[in-house]
Order: sequence, then structure tokens, then C-alpha cells
Amino acid sequence: MRPQKIVTNVVFYLAMIFGATVMIFPVIYMFSASLMSRQEIFSTPIKIFPEALRFSNYIEVFTRFNIHMYLNNSIIVAVSVIAISAFTSTLVGYSLAKFQFPGKQFVFYFIIATMMIPFTVIVIPLYLLILKLNWANSYEALIIPSAMTPFGVFLLRQFILDLPDDYIDAARIDGSSEIGIFLKIIMPLSISAISATSIMTFVSNWNSFLWPLIVTSRQRYMTLPLGLAQFLNLYEQEWHLLMTSSVIAVFPVLVIFLLFQRKFIEGMTGMTGLKA
Repeated sequence: MRPQKIVTNVVFYLAMIFGATVMIFPVIYMFSASLMSRQEIFSTPIKIFPEALRFSNYIEVFTRFNIHMYLNNSIIVAVSVIAISAFTSTLVGYSLAKFQFPGKQFVFYFIIATMMIPFTVIVIPLYLLILKLNWANSYEALIIPSAMTPFGVFLLRQFILDLPDDYIDAARIDGSSEIGIFLKIIMPLSISAISATSIMTFVSNWNSFLWPLIVTSRQRYMTLPLGLAQFLNLYEQEWHLLMTSSVIAVFPVLVIFLLFQRKFIEGMTGMTGLKA
């Protein structure tokens, strides 16, 4: 290998390592600070790692601050949205990929066009609709508006387009119904794309702040991001507990991604035709 090529590679990898370190350092410090005392966080010079691990911070968060309620609400909303969105996105993507009907391209382009509309533009009419349905301060207001995502439809449609029609034709010859084909053939074959869509849907809804803030005013229905905002208002100086609460909020996202990252990569590469 030429010396110039070696130098280029070394510089490239050093830049990548530096960028990764800069990006991951705040996360590492958040985990570290969640095990510190308040005095250690404000100590000078700044401590990166705690002198003694204070796992009592996590117990204190659950006892002093009603974080389990916000955590349960976020889990209910995220799981419900994932289940509904995965089914509806696959169903619509399948119909747009494998069926022929008048206006199919218009419907597809219209769905894609909605991705370009900022959420803030539709917040007011969507909120008025929620009020008309008497869904304010309810799980319906948190779940139904996110039940189907345009990007999920796009991703599933592109993925299902590459599935061989022979499977579908063989199932029809064997007398399978269209619902049976969808449930027994299309969904199992699309599991990697469904996983990719579900991970992105989970992260989006888990971190959602604006919409839950608008449609909920009772703590009973508030999600975890709203709970963290409440915590900051109530315990402004308790930064060690705030870091602990943040770790609790981030932990499920990391676990979900680590468990399903293989399916996520398969789904994204399968759409583009690349190999993982």
C-alpha cells in the first residue's frame, strides 16, 4: 500500500474516532452522573466517573417521583402505536405494491407528499378534531394520530415490490383468501422491513413531547418526556436524579435497538437492494 494511502486511512480513522467520541461522551457522562451524588456532579474539577456507585438514586427516583406512571404511559402508547402502525403500513404497502386499481399512483404520491408537511402545520386542526371526538386526556389522543406513518407505508411498499409474485399466485391457486395471503405470506416475508419501521416508530413516539403536551393536562396520561419536564420544574437542583431519570428514559430505546438492530439493517438494506 502506498504511503499516501496509508496516511489518508490513518487520518480518516482518527477523524471517525474523534467524532464518535464527541458524540458518545455526553451519553457516557449521563450514565456516570446517574450514579453520582449531587455534590460530586457540582464538584471542581469535574468528575467523569463517580467515587462510589449510588444505585440508591434509582430507588429514590421511583419513590420520590412518580416516574413509573409516566413510564407505563409511554410503554402503552409506544407498543400500541407500533402494533397498529406495523399492521396498517404493511396492509397499505401491500395493496400499493401488488394490486392494480385506478388512481393507485395518485394515492401513493399523495401519501408521500404528506411527509413534506411539517407537523406544526396540522397541530391545530388535529387538536380540534380530538376535541370534537372528546379524546382529550385519553390514550386515544396519544395513539390514533400516530397509528399509520407515511414513511412506514413507503418503506413497506418498496420492500414488498421486490417480493416474488410466485408466492402470492401459488397461494391463490391453493385457494387461500387475500387476508390469508397477507397474514401468512406477506407479513412473515416482510418482517425485516416491519422491524425497521417499528424501531423508527418506537423512537419517534417514545421521544414525542409536543403532541402529548397539547392533548394531555392530567398527569394520569402524561408520557415520560412530559414527566421529565415536570421533574425539572419540581426538582431543579437535583441534577443527579434528573440524570437518573434520563437514563431510565433512554434505556428502553437502547435495548430495543440492540435487540432488533440486525432486522433493522436487513429492512433498510433490503429496500435499497444492498446486502448487509
